[in-house]
Formats: sequence, structure tokens, C-alpha cells
Amino acid sequence: MALPCVRLGAVQLRAASILRALCRRSSHQAAAASEDIDIPRRKTWDKTAVLQALAYTVNHDPTASSYTFQDDPYLIPNTSTDFKMFSMSKESGKNAARYIVNMYPNLFQKDIADPHIPCLMPDNIQPQIESVSEEALNERIKLRRVKESVDLFDQLLQGGTTPSLETTNKLLDLLCFYGDREPIAEDQQHQQEDSESYFQENMKRRNLPLKHIPAAKTWKENNNAERIFNLMPERNTHTYCTMIRGMVKHGAYAQAFSMYTDLLNNRFTGDVHTFNALILGAPETKTEVKDKAGLIVELLNHMVQQKVSPNLMTFNSVLKSLRKIGPAVKGMAMQTLMEMKALGIEPSLATYNHLLGVFYKPGDLLSQAQLLSSVLEQARGQSFTAKDPDDMFFFSEAMRVCLEAKDLDLAYELHNLLNTGDNWRLLGKTPQVFAYYGRLFQIVCMMENADMVLKWYRELVPSRYYPTSRGFQNLLQVLEMENRLELIPEIWKDIKQIGHANKEYLLEEVLNLMASGKLNAELQAAFADTAISIKSVYESSENSKIQLKESSSAFGNIAILLTRAGRLDEAWKILKSFQSKRLVPRPNVIKELLDGAKAAGNRAVAVDLVQLAVSFSLPDTPQIAQQVLNDFTLTEEQRITLQDLTQGSGPSSSSSSSSNNNSTSSSSDSDRD
Repeated sequence: MALPCVRLGAVQLRAASILRALCRRSSHQAAAASEDIDIPRRKTWDKTAVLQALAYTVNHDPTASSYTFQDDPYLIPNTSTDFKMFSMSKESGKNAARYIVNMYPNLFQKDIADPHIPCLMPDNIQPQIESVSEEALNERIKLRRVKESVDLFDQLLQGGTTPSLETTNKLLDLLCFYGDREPIAEDQQHQQEDSESYFQENMKRRNLPLKHIPAAKTWKENNNAERIFNLMPERNTHTYCTMIRGMVKHGAYAQAFSMYTDLLNNRFTGDVHTFNALILGAPETKTEVKDKAGLIVELLNHMVQQKVSPNLMTFNSVLKSLRKIGPAVKGMAMQTLMEMKALGIEPSLATYNHLLGVFYKPGDLLSQAQLLSSVLEQARGQSFTAKDPDDMFFFSEAMRVCLEAKDLDLAYELHNLLNTGDNWRLLGKTPQVFAYYGRLFQIVCMMENADMVLKWYRELVPSRYYPTSRGFQNLLQVLEMENRLELIPEIWKDIKQIGHANKEYLLEEVLNLMASGKLNAELQAAFADTAISIKSVYESSENSKIQLKESSSAFGNIAILLTRAGRLDEAWKILKSFQSKRLVPRPNVIKELLDGAKAAGNRAVAVDLVQLAVSFSLPDTPQIAQQVLNDFTLTEEQRITLQDLTQGSGPSSSSSSSSNNNSTSSSSDSDRD
């Protein structure tokens, strides 16, 4: 019985020896390769890394509304107006909820969030210190209460207590940032920013450069900031820099440069943010192009002398100021870009946007297009992050260049850059988003075939873009050129849903295309239904604020479409209403109804058409009457009536025929079977 145990022990010893040999060999190999092994550092993942990874697996749904809205039919906008109203309503609701939470924190003391989310808890926005002290002043400055801070500062001075230099500088920061006014609500700030961006887009749409946009001046003379600055017993660099930046921010450019002179006289040096502000204000203090550019160069030399290192915002400020000067400083703009590369500062989207603005010249689209092509070639495959508030203007401005240059390949390359990484986040707010996609859709309509246009249309609408009336007009022109009229009923439903049914030229364009030629019976029936829908839009506008002007061409086309669909009685009612609407039918409308009456064998409508032509004194009345006599089997009374109308339809008897219209129509109605 001991033999198996001995054998087992021998096997174990043998295995142990083999393991020791392997360990010695691996240790020798590890020691030999220890110099080649680079152990990576521990990777720290973001808390939302898993969510970001999942987000990249979800593709865009072109049939869904914007992700900013809830998936509820009542909360999904159908028009661009609804989009703006719903967006503002959502922001207003957030601000109202934030106001209630911060104003009444005692109602939200229970924290049920796990884990704790500090941003969802109420902020302490009510002052807790009631005494007149420097601590109370610091508290009110932190709460951004401008008037209360100034009043408390004056009370301290009247009581013989001078606040410290640090506290006074904080108060100056508050006053210079808000321009000596109370902070506006966040919803009003969003509305103001949206209006400013819309104003800039409108200026660009009218081919006006940004140098024509007037600068808002809100810096008042002898305001509290200047008064407190003059009362300070001592000042430091922060004091002067704060005043300079505040003056530039609120449009007091001459005072800012005067303050900069005082800073130099007191042997202080400015920081990089101060020089950035002065560079932005440089074009506003000079009149000649040479003097404006010279002042910018002088400020850059001062930065070198004072050993102030420039940053990205410095070069963007230079390019933004050169953009205000105009295309005469193209060489200086390119030198600025080369200097950025020499210092290793990566350009942002705002850098490229300002470059495009510098190269803007009415009538010279080639230089901008060439520059944009070089920019896109350099930025291909890059994922940008927000570094400058003006970054959001690049894509809409670049698409404007593509549209004006009619360069479709350049537009596609720009769109590929937008879809690279998270660059879509830098598309901007609603005005920039609509401007970008509107210009993209317009250039696609101009340069692509109908199939590609429809592909882009279904991809962009309504998830990313609500077409304007001009956008729909461009789409209809593409359908006309490619002879894809069968899609018009579907496009009309979108026009009505998106809210452009109140555009007269758009309604007439739809009717003209549908009435341009005869198609199969199924499509003519769909055209007739669309015509009735358009007719209801005209009728409903009579009781609305925006009344559509009824035209003979529009209602004539409606009558033609109904006739081609075999709905002759409805067409005749529309044509008969021309008298009450004071409209004159075109000859082709009466001819079309006459052909329809012939196909239906309706002689009563044919006679009525002749009477209608006589009442309007149409020059083709004799030919119309003769056609009815030849093509229809009439009663003797109807034949006599037509002969009388034919003989009395000359120019001299037009008034008499018009006066006898009622009696003639009554005799015709009596013969209607």
C-alpha cells in the first residue's frame, strides 16, 4: 500500500523541481527584458465614460425631433416658430424652477438624491450677515448684488472704515463686469445673446461684414466704478487691469487706453487678458487703416517688452480686430497665423472664422473659397473643443462661403468635419444651426440631382432643420427640373405642417407645377385633393390676421386641377365665384373646363362657360361659343342663346351683354338636366 504513496511523492518532487526551473528561467528573462518594459500609468476614466461610449453607438434618427425635446406629441415642435417658442419655454421653466429653489431653500432641505448632486441643491442667495462690515461686503459681492455692495461700501467709508485693497478690487470686478448695473436674469441673457447672434447672421446674409455692426456703449461717465477707483488710497496692477477690461467690454475704448497710459505711468505691467481687451478695442480708437494696424502692432510690442506671454485669445483678438479693419490687412492676418504655429498654439475654430472674415471682399469669392479649402485640409480628422466664444460662428460662416462660391465638394468636406468627433457641439445656438443647414440644403438644391436632394431633405427635416419658404421654393424648382411632380402632394403636406401655408408665392408655385401638364388619373386625383387643401387655406385666412390675396392664376389652376380629376361641378363653382371675387379668368382656364364638359357630356356647363366669357368681355368669346355649337348637342333655345351671345359679344356691346347676364344665366339654369 506504500508504493502508490511513494510514487505520488516522487511525482510531486519532480513537478516542484520543474516549477523551480521555470521560475528561474522566467526570472532571468524578466531581468533581461526589464529595461524594455514600459508599465503604463493608471488610466482615470470620466464618470460619464460609459454613457459617452453608448452614445457613440446610437445613430441619428432623421424622423425624430431634436433631442432637446421630450418624446411627447404635444411637446414636439412642428414649425421653426414652435421650435423657438418651445425652446424658450423650456429655458424659462428651468429658470423659474431655479428661482423657486434658491429663493425658498427651506422647502427643499431633504436631499433624496443618492449619490449627492450639489448642483441640484439650493444655493444660498440671501445675505446672512446684517452688520456693516467688510465681511458683509464680501458676502454681497459674492452674491452679485451690485447696488447693495456699492451702498455698503459707501457706509463703510462714512463710518471711517476703509475696505482692504483686495475687497475693493473684488467690488471693481463686479462693477466692471456688469457695467454698474444689476445682473439680468439668465433667460433674458439668453434672449439677448440669441438676438445678437441673429443680428450678426442677418448682417452676413446681407453681405455686410462685421465692421458695419455698431458697438454697444454702456459705460456711463462718472459711474460707480470710476468713483470708487478715484476714492482708492492705493492701487495695484489688478485695479488698473480690471478698469481697462471693463471699459473695453462696455464700449469706452478711449477711456480704456487712457487708463492703460496711467498704468504705465505708475510703473505697472498689464496681464495677458488686459492686452487682449486692448487689442479688441484698438480699431475703435483710430480712423485710418494704417493707424489701426499700427496700434495693434504697438500693443504686441508692449507685450514683448513687459514679458507677457500671448495665449490663444490674444491671437484671436488680433484676427478679430483685423477683421474689423477689412481685407487690406490680409498679409498681417497670415503673419499672425504663422506666429501662432511658431509658438505651438493650436488654432481654434474662431481663428479660422476670423481669417475668413479678414479675407471677405464683396465680389471676390475665390480668395475666401481657397482659404477655406486650405483650412479644411489642415483640420481634416480633428476633433475640436470649445476654446473661444466665437467658435460657434465658424461652421455657419464657412457654409456661407461654400454657398456663395457654389462649391458643393467644399460643402461636403465641411459637413464631414462637422460630423467628426464632437465637432457638432460647436455648431452654435439655434440661429447658427438653422443658418448652417439652410445654406447646406440650398447649395444641394442648386448643384445636386433630385434623388440626392430628396435624400438630404429626408435626413435633415425635421430632426435638424425646418426649411424656410425659400427652401421649399428651391425644392419645388428641383422637382420641376427633374420632372418629379408626383412628390408635390407630399411636399405640400410638409409645407402646411411646418407653417409656410401663409406664403402666397409658395401656394401659387405649388399650383402652377401641378397644373403644368396632364398626368395619369391617380396622380390627377391626388393633385385635386391638394388643390382643395390649398383652397381651404385661402378661405381660412379670411378670418385670420394674415389674409392671403386671392389671385385669378391660383384659383384658375385650382379649377383646372379639379376638372382634370373629373370634378367638373366643383371646378365650375370656383370659376363662377370669380365675379364675386372680382377676378378675371384666363382663357386657358375656360378652355380646360370646356374640354372637361365635352368629356363629361355636360352641355349646361358649356353654355354657362360661354355666358361667363361674355360677362367678362373676353376676346375669345366668339371662338368659345362656336366651339360649343360645334361640339355639343344643344336645344333650340340654347342654340339661339349662343348665337345671340356670339353676335352681341363685340366691344361695343360688352356693357349690354354684361347687364343681361343674369337673365341669360337663369334661362341656362332652367335647361340643366
